[in-house]
Amino acid sequence: MNSVFVNRIIRACKLDISLYEEVEADKSATFQAALVVVLSSLAAGVGALSLGASNFLMAPILSLVSWYIWAYLIYLIGAKLFPESNTKADHGQLLRTIGFSSAPGLIRVFGFTPELMSITFIGGGIWMLIAMVIAVRQALDYESTWRAIGVVVIGFLVQAIVLIFLLRIFGPS
Repeated sequence: MNSVFVNRIIRACKLDISLYEEVEADKSATFQAALVVVLSSLAAGVGALSLGASNFLMAPILSLVSWYIWAYLIYLIGAKLFPESNTKADHGQLLRTIGFSSAPGLIRVFGFTPELMSITFIGGGIWMLIAMVIAVRQALDYESTWRAIGVVVIGFLVQAIVLIFLLRIFGPS
């Protein structure tokens, strides 16, 4: 891995606002953002191996699909429904910033024992959520962190409702 990529991961984990501005503007960073999503997913898979390895290979694919959809959903909510006066964003900018907000999830690799799994997964989840709010705020050029939090919460609720709906239709009877 090249040093720029590793440095970006470290800066994302440090919640470095300038990193999110940097990857927002760097169209060539989309592949790197996707790689962060995959690495974070694999780290969660390694951290949860004690629960079974059956979905270890499927998780990165599902993570990429969910990342793509999540970024588009946040784009629609944040840039189209609730923009601020200086909001200028596209789906690619949200893909890159949200992808790098997955970097703190790498800590989940240390959840390989039941005792460590809870703390690494809960801590990693909270850390990723904070990173996502920063990523959304920067990508949507929001002045208000509260607006970014609102967009993330609304996006989560929409995604949860759709998932519940799909599970009711296609899930086990």
